[in-house]
Amino acid sequence: MRFITLFFSILSLSLVAQNNSLPEFQLTRSEVEGHIRFLASDALQGRRTGETGNNIAASYLITQLEAFGVKKPSSTNSYLQAVELQEVTPVSKATLIWNKKTFTQGTNLVVLSGGAGTRNSKFVFAGHGWVDTEKGIDDYKGLDVKGKIVVTNMGTSEDKSPATVFQARSKKQKWAEERGAIGIIELFQLPTNFWGIATNYFSRPRIELKPSEAKATTDFIYGWIQEGETELSKIIKTGKKTKVNLVTNASVTRPVASNNVIGIIEGSDPVLKNEYVLLSAHYDHVGTGKNGGGAFTPQDSIFNGTRDNAFGTVALLSAAKALAKQTPKRSIIILAVTGEELGLLGSNFYANHPIFPLEQTIYNLNTDGAGYNTTNIITLIGLGRTGADAEIEKAAKLFGLAVNADPAPEQGLFDRSDNVSFAAKGVPAPTFSPGFTAFDENIMKYYHQVTDNPETIDFDYLLKFCQSFSHAARLIADKAERPFWASGDKYEAVGKQLYGRK
Repeated sequence: MRFITLFFSILSLSLVAQNNSLPEFQLTRSEVEGHIRFLASDALQGRRTGETGNNIAASYLITQLEAFGVKKPSSTNSYLQAVELQEVTPVSKATLIWNKKTFTQGTNLVVLSGGAGTRNSKFVFAGHGWVDTEKGIDDYKGLDVKGKIVVTNMGTSEDKSPATVFQARSKKQKWAEERGAIGIIELFQLPTNFWGIATNYFSRPRIELKPSEAKATTDFIYGWIQEGETELSKIIKTGKKTKVNLVTNASVTRPVASNNVIGIIEGSDPVLKNEYVLLSAHYDHVGTGKNGGGAFTPQDSIFNGTRDNAFGTVALLSAAKALAKQTPKRSIIILAVTGEELGLLGSNFYANHPIFPLEQTIYNLNTDGAGYNTTNIITLIGLGRTGADAEIEKAAKLFGLAVNADPAPEQGLFDRSDNVSFAAKGVPAPTFSPGFTAFDENIMKYYHQVTDNPETIDFDYLLKFCQSFSHAARLIADKAERPFWASGDKYEAVGKQLYGRK
Protein backbone atom coordinates (compact mmCIF):
# COMPACT_ATOMS: atom_id res chain seq x y z
CA MET A 1 0.00 0.00 0.00
CA ARG A 2 2.85 2.38 0.90
CA PHE A 3 4.51 1.56 -2.43
CA ILE A 4 1.29 2.35 -4.34
CA THR A 5 0.87 5.63 -2.48
CA LEU A 6 4.48 6.59 -3.18
CA PHE A 7 4.07 5.63 -6.87
CA PHE A 8 1.04 7.88 -7.37
CA SER A 9 2.70 10.73 -5.46
CA ILE A 10 5.71 10.56 -7.78
CA LEU A 11 3.41 10.32 -10.80
CA SER A 12 1.44 13.37 -9.63
CA LEU A 13 4.61 15.40 -9.12
CA SER A 14 5.80 14.34 -12.58
CA LEU A 15 2.56 15.56 -14.19
CA VAL A 16 2.79 18.88 -12.36
CA ALA A 17 6.38 19.28 -13.56
CA GLN A 18 5.29 18.56 -17.12
CA ASN A 19 2.50 21.13 -16.85
CA ASN A 20 4.89 23.72 -15.42
CA SER A 21 6.86 23.67 -18.65
CA LEU A 22 3.87 24.97 -20.62
CA PRO A 23 3.97 28.66 -21.63
CA GLU A 24 0.87 29.59 -19.62
CA PHE A 25 2.77 28.68 -16.46
CA GLN A 26 5.48 31.16 -17.46
CA LEU A 27 3.13 34.15 -17.70
CA THR A 28 4.07 36.85 -15.20
CA ARG A 29 2.24 39.31 -13.03
CA SER A 30 4.15 42.23 -14.51
CA GLU A 31 3.05 41.52 -18.09
CA VAL A 32 -0.65 41.09 -17.31
CA GLU A 33 -0.51 44.19 -15.11
CA GLY A 34 1.14 46.14 -17.94
CA HIS A 35 -1.58 45.14 -20.40
CA ILE A 36 -4.42 46.12 -18.11
CA ARG A 37 -2.85 49.41 -17.03
CA PHE A 38 -2.67 50.45 -20.69
CA LEU A 39 -6.07 49.18 -21.86
CA ALA A 40 -7.87 50.72 -18.87
CA SER A 41 -5.85 53.94 -18.76
CA ASP A 42 -7.40 57.40 -18.91
CA ALA A 43 -5.63 57.88 -22.25
CA LEU A 44 -8.10 55.49 -23.93
CA GLN A 45 -11.11 57.48 -22.64
CA GLY A 46 -13.24 54.42 -21.84
CA ARG A 47 -12.72 52.63 -25.22
CA ARG A 48 -16.18 53.57 -26.52
CA THR A 49 -17.07 51.94 -29.83
CA GLY A 50 -16.46 54.28 -32.75
CA GLU A 51 -14.24 56.64 -30.79
CA THR A 52 -10.47 57.18 -30.77
CA GLY A 53 -9.77 55.25 -27.57
CA ASN A 54 -11.48 52.17 -28.98
CA ASN A 55 -9.32 52.37 -32.12
CA ILE A 56 -6.15 52.78 -30.06
CA ALA A 57 -7.07 49.65 -28.09
CA ALA A 58 -7.51 47.73 -31.36
CA SER A 59 -4.08 48.89 -32.55
CA TYR A 60 -2.53 47.78 -29.26
CA LEU A 61 -4.10 44.33 -29.58
CA ILE A 62 -2.75 43.95 -33.12
CA THR A 63 0.75 44.92 -31.98
CA GLN A 64 0.64 42.26 -29.25
CA LEU A 65 -0.69 39.54 -31.56
CA GLU A 66 2.07 40.26 -34.08
CA ALA A 67 4.68 40.07 -31.32
CA PHE A 68 3.31 36.73 -30.11
CA GLY A 69 3.42 35.22 -33.60
CA VAL A 70 -0.36 35.03 -34.00
CA LYS A 71 -1.10 35.21 -37.74
CA LYS A 72 -3.59 37.21 -39.78
CA PRO A 73 -6.40 35.16 -41.34
CA SER A 74 -5.10 34.27 -44.80
CA SER A 75 -8.51 34.91 -46.41
CA THR A 76 -8.48 38.59 -45.41
CA ASN A 77 -4.76 39.26 -44.82
CA SER A 78 -5.75 41.59 -41.98
CA TYR A 79 -6.11 41.47 -38.22
CA LEU A 80 -9.14 43.74 -38.56
CA GLN A 81 -12.69 42.82 -39.43
CA ALA A 82 -14.63 46.00 -40.18
CA VAL A 83 -17.97 45.90 -38.35
CA GLU A 84 -20.67 47.72 -40.30
CA LEU A 85 -22.24 50.13 -37.82
CA GLN A 86 -24.33 53.26 -37.93
CA GLU A 87 -25.22 55.94 -35.40
CA VAL A 88 -28.92 56.68 -35.26
CA THR A 89 -30.14 60.00 -33.91
CA PRO A 90 -33.66 58.99 -32.95
CA VAL A 91 -37.03 60.43 -33.70
CA SER A 92 -37.61 63.16 -31.12
CA LYS A 93 -41.31 63.83 -31.76
CA ALA A 94 -43.98 61.29 -32.60
CA THR A 95 -47.69 60.93 -31.97
CA LEU A 96 -49.86 57.91 -32.68
CA ILE A 97 -53.64 58.22 -32.40
CA TRP A 98 -55.70 55.06 -32.46
CA ASN A 99 -59.18 54.27 -31.15
CA LYS A 100 -59.36 57.69 -29.40
CA LYS A 101 -56.17 56.99 -27.46
CA THR A 102 -53.03 59.09 -27.99
CA PHE A 103 -49.53 57.63 -27.71
CA THR A 104 -46.62 60.11 -27.51
CA GLN A 105 -42.90 59.63 -27.99
CA GLY A 106 -41.09 58.93 -24.73
CA THR A 107 -44.27 58.36 -22.73
CA ASN A 108 -46.09 55.31 -24.05
CA LEU A 109 -44.58 55.26 -27.56
CA VAL A 110 -40.99 54.78 -28.74
CA VAL A 111 -40.30 55.17 -32.46
CA LEU A 112 -36.90 53.59 -32.94
CA SER A 113 -36.32 54.62 -36.55
CA GLY A 114 -38.05 55.99 -39.61
CA GLY A 115 -38.61 59.01 -41.79
CA ALA A 116 -40.67 62.12 -41.11
CA GLY A 117 -44.27 62.27 -42.22
CA THR A 118 -47.95 61.71 -41.50
CA ARG A 119 -49.25 58.20 -42.00
CA ASN A 120 -52.99 57.60 -42.12
CA SER A 121 -53.01 53.86 -42.32
CA LYS A 122 -54.39 50.65 -40.91
CA PHE A 123 -53.00 48.25 -38.35
CA VAL A 124 -52.66 44.57 -39.32
CA PHE A 125 -51.75 42.11 -36.55
CA ALA A 126 -49.15 39.52 -37.66
CA GLY A 127 -48.27 37.43 -34.62
CA HIS A 128 -44.53 37.85 -34.06
CA GLY A 129 -43.95 39.04 -37.62
CA TRP A 130 -41.69 36.01 -38.06
CA VAL A 131 -40.86 33.85 -41.06
CA ASP A 132 -38.94 30.55 -40.91
CA THR A 133 -39.48 28.38 -43.97
CA GLU A 134 -37.54 25.45 -42.51
CA LYS A 135 -39.88 25.31 -39.53
CA GLY A 136 -42.99 26.11 -41.55
CA ILE A 137 -43.53 29.46 -39.83
CA ASP A 138 -45.04 32.37 -41.79
CA ASP A 139 -46.89 34.88 -39.64
CA TYR A 140 -47.84 36.79 -42.80
CA LYS A 141 -49.69 33.89 -44.41
CA GLY A 142 -53.07 35.10 -45.69
CA LEU A 143 -52.43 38.73 -44.70
CA ASP A 144 -52.44 41.80 -46.93
CA VAL A 145 -50.06 44.32 -45.34
CA LYS A 146 -49.27 46.49 -48.35
CA GLY A 147 -49.35 50.17 -47.38
CA LYS A 148 -50.20 49.27 -43.78
CA ILE A 149 -48.49 49.20 -40.38
CA VAL A 150 -47.87 45.72 -39.04
CA VAL A 151 -48.44 45.17 -35.32
CA THR A 152 -46.49 42.28 -33.76
CA ASN A 153 -45.60 40.70 -30.47
CA MET A 154 -41.99 41.12 -29.36
CA GLY A 155 -39.20 38.67 -30.16
CA THR A 156 -40.18 35.28 -31.54
CA SER A 157 -42.57 32.57 -30.41
CA GLU A 158 -39.55 30.67 -29.07
CA ASP A 159 -37.57 33.48 -27.48
CA LYS A 160 -38.72 36.80 -26.02
CA SER A 161 -35.46 37.70 -24.26
CA PRO A 162 -34.23 41.32 -24.57
CA ALA A 163 -31.28 40.16 -26.70
CA THR A 164 -33.59 38.45 -29.20
CA VAL A 165 -35.96 41.42 -29.26
CA PHE A 166 -33.10 43.66 -30.41
CA GLN A 167 -31.46 41.15 -32.74
CA ALA A 168 -34.72 40.23 -34.49
CA ARG A 169 -35.45 43.79 -35.61
CA SER A 170 -33.60 43.76 -38.94
CA LYS A 171 -35.16 40.46 -40.01
CA LYS A 172 -38.65 41.59 -39.05
CA GLN A 173 -38.21 44.83 -40.96
CA LYS A 174 -36.93 42.97 -44.03
CA TRP A 175 -39.91 40.58 -44.12
CA ALA A 176 -42.43 43.39 -43.57
CA GLU A 177 -40.88 45.59 -46.27
CA GLU A 178 -40.82 42.71 -48.75
CA ARG A 179 -44.59 42.46 -48.32
CA GLY A 180 -45.17 46.17 -48.81
CA ALA A 181 -45.71 47.26 -45.20
CA ILE A 182 -44.76 50.83 -44.25
CA GLY A 183 -43.86 50.09 -40.64
CA ILE A 184 -43.85 47.78 -37.63
CA ILE A 185 -45.18 48.60 -34.18
CA GLU A 186 -44.38 46.00 -31.54
CA LEU A 187 -46.50 45.53 -28.42
CA PHE A 188 -44.05 46.06 -25.56
CA GLN A 189 -43.99 42.81 -23.59
CA LEU A 190 -40.75 42.99 -21.62
CA PRO A 191 -40.94 43.43 -17.82
CA THR A 192 -42.47 46.77 -16.80
CA ASN A 193 -39.19 48.18 -15.47
CA PHE A 194 -37.64 47.78 -18.93
CA TRP A 195 -39.91 50.49 -20.36
CA GLY A 196 -38.08 53.27 -18.56
CA ILE A 197 -34.72 51.81 -19.59
CA ALA A 198 -35.89 51.60 -23.22
CA THR A 199 -37.28 55.13 -23.39
CA ASN A 200 -34.10 56.52 -21.84
CA TYR A 201 -31.82 54.56 -24.17
CA PHE A 202 -33.74 55.36 -27.35
CA SER A 203 -34.06 59.05 -26.55
CA ARG A 204 -30.38 59.64 -27.34
CA PRO A 205 -28.13 58.80 -30.29
CA ARG A 206 -27.18 55.13 -30.38
CA ILE A 207 -24.87 52.91 -32.39
CA GLU A 208 -26.23 49.76 -33.99
CA LEU A 209 -25.50 47.33 -36.81
CA LYS A 210 -26.44 48.54 -40.26
CA PRO A 211 -29.46 46.71 -41.69
CA SER A 212 -28.17 43.56 -43.36
CA GLU A 213 -30.33 44.01 -46.43
CA ALA A 214 -29.77 46.86 -48.89
CA LYS A 215 -33.54 47.10 -49.37
CA ALA A 216 -34.07 48.41 -45.84
CA THR A 217 -35.15 52.05 -46.07
CA THR A 218 -34.92 55.08 -43.80
CA ASP A 219 -38.66 55.83 -44.21
CA PHE A 220 -39.84 52.54 -42.73
CA ILE A 221 -41.22 53.11 -39.23
CA TYR A 222 -40.18 50.76 -36.42
CA GLY A 223 -41.51 51.38 -32.93
CA TRP A 224 -42.98 50.10 -29.68
CA ILE A 225 -46.19 50.99 -27.86
CA GLN A 226 -46.76 50.30 -24.20
CA GLU A 227 -49.77 48.09 -24.85
CA GLY A 228 -48.50 44.64 -23.95
CA GLU A 229 -51.72 42.87 -22.92
CA THR A 230 -54.51 45.44 -22.57
CA GLU A 231 -57.96 45.81 -24.06
CA LEU A 232 -56.53 47.89 -26.89
CA SER A 233 -54.00 45.21 -27.81
CA LYS A 234 -56.80 42.63 -27.84
CA ILE A 235 -58.80 44.83 -30.22
CA ILE A 236 -55.77 45.05 -32.54
CA LYS A 237 -55.53 41.26 -32.63
CA THR A 238 -59.20 40.89 -33.58
CA GLY A 239 -58.74 43.20 -36.57
CA LYS A 240 -61.35 45.70 -35.39
CA LYS A 241 -60.84 49.50 -35.29
CA THR A 242 -57.59 49.33 -37.19
CA LYS A 243 -57.35 52.89 -38.54
CA VAL A 244 -54.38 54.78 -37.14
CA ASN A 245 -52.76 58.18 -37.53
CA LEU A 246 -48.99 58.38 -36.94
CA VAL A 247 -47.01 61.64 -37.17
CA THR A 248 -43.24 61.70 -36.71
CA ASN A 249 -40.18 63.74 -37.43
CA ALA A 250 -37.20 61.88 -38.89
CA SER A 251 -34.40 59.82 -37.41
CA VAL A 252 -30.94 60.54 -38.84
CA THR A 253 -28.19 58.00 -39.49
CA ARG A 254 -24.46 58.26 -40.11
CA PRO A 255 -21.86 55.51 -40.63
CA VAL A 256 -19.57 54.57 -37.72
CA ALA A 257 -16.18 52.87 -38.11
CA SER A 258 -15.13 50.15 -35.67
CA ASN A 259 -13.42 46.78 -35.92
CA ASN A 260 -13.17 43.33 -34.45
CA VAL A 261 -9.57 42.18 -34.00
CA ILE A 262 -8.90 38.62 -35.14
CA GLY A 263 -5.90 36.32 -35.35
CA ILE A 264 -5.29 32.63 -35.96
CA ILE A 265 -2.95 30.05 -34.41
CA GLU A 266 -2.71 26.97 -36.61
CA GLY A 267 -3.06 23.68 -34.77
CA SER A 268 -0.28 21.12 -34.59
CA ASP A 269 -2.33 18.08 -35.61
CA PRO A 270 -2.55 17.58 -39.39
CA VAL A 271 -6.23 16.59 -39.16
CA LEU A 272 -7.54 18.44 -36.10
CA LYS A 273 -6.03 21.76 -37.23
CA ASN A 274 -9.04 22.05 -39.52
CA GLU A 275 -11.22 22.43 -36.41
CA TYR A 276 -11.24 25.65 -34.42
CA VAL A 277 -11.60 26.68 -30.80
CA LEU A 278 -12.75 30.31 -30.72
CA LEU A 279 -11.52 32.44 -27.81
CA SER A 280 -13.33 35.74 -27.43
CA ALA A 281 -13.52 38.84 -25.27
CA HIS A 282 -14.93 42.30 -25.89
CA TYR A 283 -12.42 45.14 -25.69
CA ASP A 284 -14.85 48.07 -25.80
CA HIS A 285 -16.39 49.89 -22.85
CA VAL A 286 -18.88 52.74 -22.44
CA GLY A 287 -16.69 55.84 -22.80
CA THR A 288 -17.00 59.01 -20.76
CA GLY A 289 -19.51 61.30 -19.10
CA LYS A 290 -23.08 61.04 -20.32
CA ASN A 291 -22.30 57.83 -22.24
CA GLY A 292 -21.25 56.06 -19.06
CA GLY A 293 -23.17 53.68 -16.90
CA GLY A 294 -23.07 55.49 -13.58
CA ALA A 295 -22.38 58.73 -11.75
CA PHE A 296 -19.40 60.92 -12.66
CA THR A 297 -17.86 64.17 -11.53
CA PRO A 298 -15.84 66.97 -13.14
CA GLN A 299 -12.78 65.40 -11.52
CA ASP A 300 -13.39 61.94 -13.03
CA SER A 301 -15.74 61.26 -15.92
CA ILE A 302 -13.83 58.36 -17.54
CA PHE A 303 -15.36 54.91 -17.31
CA ASN A 304 -12.12 52.92 -17.60
CA GLY A 305 -13.76 49.49 -17.74
CA THR A 306 -10.94 47.64 -15.98
CA ARG A 307 -13.11 44.71 -14.91
CA ASP A 308 -15.54 44.97 -17.83
CA ASN A 309 -13.68 44.02 -19.89
CA ALA A 310 -10.00 44.90 -19.88
CA PHE A 311 -9.74 41.97 -17.44
CA GLY A 312 -11.04 39.52 -20.05
CA THR A 313 -9.13 41.17 -22.88
CA VAL A 314 -5.88 40.60 -20.99
CA ALA A 315 -6.85 36.94 -20.49
CA LEU A 316 -7.38 36.71 -24.25
CA LEU A 317 -3.93 38.23 -24.92
CA SER A 318 -2.39 35.84 -22.40
CA ALA A 319 -3.94 32.84 -24.13
CA ALA A 320 -2.75 34.14 -27.50
CA LYS A 321 0.83 34.33 -26.24
CA ALA A 322 0.84 30.94 -24.53
CA LEU A 323 -0.90 29.00 -27.29
CA ALA A 324 1.15 30.56 -30.09
CA LYS A 325 4.36 29.62 -28.29
CA GLN A 326 3.34 25.96 -27.94
CA THR A 327 0.42 25.16 -30.20
CA PRO A 328 -2.36 22.72 -29.28
CA LYS A 329 -3.80 20.15 -31.70
CA ARG A 330 -6.74 22.23 -32.92
CA SER A 331 -6.41 25.70 -34.37
CA ILE A 332 -7.20 28.68 -32.15
CA ILE A 333 -9.14 31.76 -33.26
CA ILE A 334 -8.35 34.85 -31.18
CA LEU A 335 -11.30 37.26 -31.44
CA ALA A 336 -11.48 40.60 -29.62
CA VAL A 337 -14.87 42.10 -30.41
CA THR A 338 -16.13 45.66 -30.40
CA GLY A 339 -19.59 46.97 -29.54
CA GLU A 340 -20.54 44.52 -26.77
CA GLU A 341 -21.71 47.33 -24.52
CA LEU A 342 -24.00 48.55 -27.31
CA GLY A 343 -25.77 45.24 -27.79
CA LEU A 344 -23.24 42.48 -28.63
CA LEU A 345 -22.67 44.16 -31.99
CA GLY A 346 -19.18 42.89 -32.85
CA SER A 347 -19.83 39.26 -31.94
CA ASN A 348 -23.19 39.34 -33.67
CA PHE A 349 -21.52 40.67 -36.82
CA TYR A 350 -18.81 37.99 -36.75
CA ALA A 351 -21.34 35.21 -36.12
CA ASN A 352 -23.20 36.32 -39.25
CA HIS A 353 -20.01 37.01 -41.27
CA PRO A 354 -17.55 34.39 -39.96
CA ILE A 355 -14.02 34.41 -41.32
CA PHE A 356 -13.62 30.75 -40.32
CA PRO A 357 -16.56 28.39 -40.91
CA LEU A 358 -18.83 28.06 -37.88
CA GLU A 359 -19.46 24.39 -38.67
CA GLN A 360 -15.72 23.84 -38.09
CA THR A 361 -15.72 26.01 -34.95
CA ILE A 362 -16.25 23.39 -32.26
CA TYR A 363 -16.27 25.63 -29.17
CA ASN A 364 -16.30 29.23 -28.03
CA LEU A 365 -14.69 30.06 -24.70
CA ASN A 366 -15.71 33.64 -24.03
CA THR A 367 -14.37 35.72 -21.16
CA ASP A 368 -16.28 38.65 -19.69
CA GLY A 369 -17.67 39.78 -16.38
CA ALA A 370 -18.91 42.55 -14.11
CA GLY A 371 -16.10 42.03 -11.61
CA TYR A 372 -15.25 39.75 -8.70
CA ASN A 373 -15.92 39.51 -4.98
CA THR A 374 -13.67 36.54 -4.24
CA THR A 375 -10.23 35.55 -5.48
CA ASN A 376 -10.27 31.79 -5.02
CA ILE A 377 -12.69 30.85 -7.81
CA ILE A 378 -13.67 31.56 -11.37
CA THR A 379 -17.34 31.62 -12.30
CA LEU A 380 -18.41 29.68 -15.39
CA ILE A 381 -21.62 31.07 -16.86
CA GLY A 382 -22.95 27.93 -18.48
CA LEU A 383 -21.46 25.32 -16.16
CA GLY A 384 -23.02 21.96 -16.98
CA ARG A 385 -24.23 23.03 -20.43
CA THR A 386 -21.41 22.94 -22.99
CA GLY A 387 -19.43 19.72 -22.59
CA ALA A 388 -16.04 20.99 -21.39
CA ASP A 389 -16.55 21.42 -17.64
CA ALA A 390 -13.87 18.86 -16.78
CA GLU A 391 -11.19 20.67 -18.78
CA ILE A 392 -12.11 24.07 -17.33
CA GLU A 393 -12.20 22.75 -13.77
CA LYS A 394 -8.86 20.97 -14.23
CA ALA A 395 -7.24 24.14 -15.56
CA ALA A 396 -8.54 26.26 -12.70
CA LYS A 397 -7.43 23.72 -10.08
CA LEU A 398 -3.84 23.76 -11.39
CA PHE A 399 -3.68 27.45 -10.44
CA GLY A 400 -5.38 27.08 -7.07
CA LEU A 401 -8.86 28.11 -8.18
CA ALA A 402 -12.22 26.36 -7.97
CA VAL A 403 -15.11 26.76 -10.41
CA ASN A 404 -18.61 27.81 -9.39
CA ALA A 405 -21.80 28.04 -11.41
CA ASP A 406 -23.73 31.20 -12.17
CA PRO A 407 -24.92 32.44 -8.74
CA ALA A 408 -27.48 34.84 -10.23
CA PRO A 409 -29.52 32.94 -12.85
CA GLU A 410 -32.27 35.55 -12.60
CA GLN A 411 -29.91 38.00 -14.33
CA GLY A 412 -29.87 35.91 -17.53
CA LEU A 413 -26.10 36.33 -17.85
CA PHE A 414 -25.62 33.48 -20.34
CA ASP A 415 -27.63 35.42 -22.89
CA ARG A 416 -26.11 38.83 -22.10
CA SER A 417 -22.51 38.42 -23.26
CA ASP A 418 -20.84 37.71 -26.59
CA ASN A 419 -21.02 33.94 -26.11
CA VAL A 420 -24.73 34.03 -26.97
CA SER A 421 -24.00 35.28 -30.49
CA PHE A 422 -22.27 31.95 -31.12
CA ALA A 423 -24.59 29.83 -28.98
CA ALA A 424 -27.51 31.05 -31.09
CA LYS A 425 -25.74 29.58 -34.12
CA GLY A 426 -25.17 26.27 -32.34
CA VAL A 427 -21.58 26.59 -31.11
CA PRO A 428 -21.15 25.46 -27.46
CA ALA A 429 -20.23 28.73 -25.77
CA PRO A 430 -19.94 29.48 -22.03
CA THR A 431 -18.46 32.61 -20.46
CA PHE A 432 -15.39 32.31 -18.24
CA SER A 433 -15.87 35.07 -15.65
CA PRO A 434 -14.02 36.45 -12.63
CA GLY A 435 -15.27 34.80 -9.46
CA PHE A 436 -18.40 36.14 -7.83
CA THR A 437 -20.95 34.68 -5.44
CA ALA A 438 -23.64 37.35 -5.77
CA PHE A 439 -24.31 40.75 -7.31
CA ASP A 440 -23.36 42.44 -4.06
CA GLU A 441 -21.92 45.84 -3.16
CA ASN A 442 -18.40 44.65 -3.97
CA ILE A 443 -19.48 44.09 -7.56
CA MET A 444 -21.66 47.18 -7.95
CA LYS A 445 -19.00 49.43 -6.40
CA TYR A 446 -17.05 49.15 -9.66
CA TYR A 447 -19.46 47.86 -12.32
CA HIS A 448 -19.83 50.61 -14.95
CA GLN A 449 -18.47 53.17 -12.51
CA VAL A 450 -15.66 55.71 -12.84
CA THR A 451 -14.05 53.98 -9.84
CA ASP A 452 -13.20 50.91 -11.96
CA ASN A 453 -9.53 51.83 -12.36
CA PRO A 454 -6.49 49.53 -12.77
CA GLU A 455 -5.06 50.25 -9.32
CA THR A 456 -8.13 48.59 -7.72
CA ILE A 457 -7.27 45.18 -9.22
CA ASP A 458 -5.73 42.23 -7.37
CA PHE A 459 -2.97 41.50 -9.89
CA ASP A 460 -2.07 38.13 -8.38
CA TYR A 461 -5.65 37.03 -9.00
CA LEU A 462 -5.58 38.48 -12.51
CA LEU A 463 -2.51 36.36 -13.27
CA LYS A 464 -4.16 33.16 -12.03
CA PHE A 465 -7.30 33.99 -14.00
CA CYS A 466 -5.29 34.51 -17.19
CA GLN A 467 -3.31 31.31 -16.66
CA SER A 468 -6.48 29.29 -15.99
CA PHE A 469 -8.20 30.66 -19.09
CA SER A 470 -5.16 29.92 -21.25
CA HIS A 471 -4.76 26.37 -19.97
CA ALA A 472 -8.48 25.63 -20.25
CA ALA A 473 -8.31 26.70 -23.90
CA ARG A 474 -5.37 24.35 -24.45
CA LEU A 475 -7.15 21.39 -22.85
CA ILE A 476 -10.30 21.96 -24.91
CA ALA A 477 -8.26 22.28 -28.11
CA ASP A 478 -6.49 18.99 -27.29
CA LYS A 479 -9.65 17.19 -26.18
CA ALA A 480 -10.12 13.88 -28.01
CA GLU A 481 -13.83 14.37 -28.58
CA ARG A 482 -15.65 17.54 -29.51
CA PRO A 483 -17.58 19.15 -26.65
CA PHE A 484 -21.30 19.50 -27.26
CA TRP A 485 -24.42 20.87 -25.62
CA ALA A 486 -25.98 18.99 -22.73
CA SER A 487 -29.03 16.98 -23.68
CA GLY A 488 -32.13 19.16 -23.60
CA ASP A 489 -30.29 22.48 -23.65
CA LYS A 490 -32.18 25.17 -25.51
CA TYR A 491 -29.31 25.46 -28.00
CA GLU A 492 -28.91 21.73 -28.57
CA ALA A 493 -31.18 21.57 -31.63
CA VAL A 494 -29.44 24.40 -33.49
CA GLY A 495 -26.11 22.82 -32.56
CA LYS A 496 -27.16 19.54 -34.14
CA GLN A 497 -28.20 21.44 -37.23
CA LEU A 498 -24.88 23.32 -37.42
CA TYR A 499 -22.72 20.21 -37.08
CA GLY A 500 -24.98 17.75 -38.88
CA ARG A 501 -25.53 15.64 -35.76
CA LYS A 502 -28.58 13.43 -35.28
